[in-house]
Amino acid sequence: MVELYHGSQKIIRLPIFGAGNPRNDYGPGLYCTADADLAKEWACSEEEDGFANRYQIETNGLSHLHLNEGGYNILNWLAILLENRTFDLSLPTAVRAKKYILDNFLPDYRKYDIITGYRADDSYFSFSRAFLSNGITLDQLKQAMSLGKLGEQIVIKSQVAFERIHFVEAVPADASVYHPRRMQRDRSARLAFQQMLQEDPGANAVYVSDIIKEGWKEDDPRL
Repeated sequence: MVELYHGSQKIIRLPIFGAGNPRNDYGPGLYCTADADLAKEWACSEEEDGFANRYQIETNGLSHLHLNEGGYNILNWLAILLENRTFDLSLPTAVRAKKYILDNFLPDYRKYDIITGYRADDSYFSFSRAFLSNGITLDQLKQAMSLGKLGEQIVIKSQVAFERIHFVEAVPADASVYHPRRMQRDRSARLAFQQMLQEDPGANAVYVSDIIKEGWKEDDPRL
C-alpha cells in the first residue's frame, strides 16, 4: 500500500479516470507526490488556499514506469514531455530537435499503470526549451533537473490503477504559507540555472545539434 498526495484547490474524494488536463507532462492522469508539503505547494499555484488530497493505492500487480531508474535517460523523459506538453518552438534547430527526440527516444509509456518522473514546473519547462534550442548542453540539462528540488511526481494513469485509489483525507494548504514557498523554489531553480550557465561546459560538451548530427539512438553508451 503506497500513500500519495495530490495538490488541488478542491477536495477530490473520487478521482475520475480520463478527467483532467490531457496536455499535462505525461498525458491524462492523477498527478501525485509522496511529499505532503510539496503537494500543498502545488495546490497553491495561485494565491488561493487549497488541499493536499491524501490517498492510498495498492500497487501489487500494477506496471510501473520509473523514468529515473531502470536504464531510462533524460531524453526519454523529454520525449514524453514533447508528446504531451505544448512547446512554442520558433527556431529551426528546436523544431528538428523535437522531431528527432520523438522519433528516437520516446518510450512506450502509455501501456503503464503508473509513471514516476520529473515534474516540468515552469522553470524545468524553460530549461527543456533551452536544450531544444541548442542553448544548453545535455549535461547541463541533466544538472538542471535537480535545481529547486521539485522532486518526483507519481502519475496514476490506467483505469485499473484508478480503481485502486482510496481517499483518506484532505489536508488544508494555506496559500499565505505555501504559495511563497512555491515561488521561492522556482526562483531558486532559475537563479541556480543562471549561475550554471556561467560555467564552462568543457571541450566535450554535447548539444542537441551534436546528438542529431552524430545520430544518437536509444542505446547509445554516451547516455
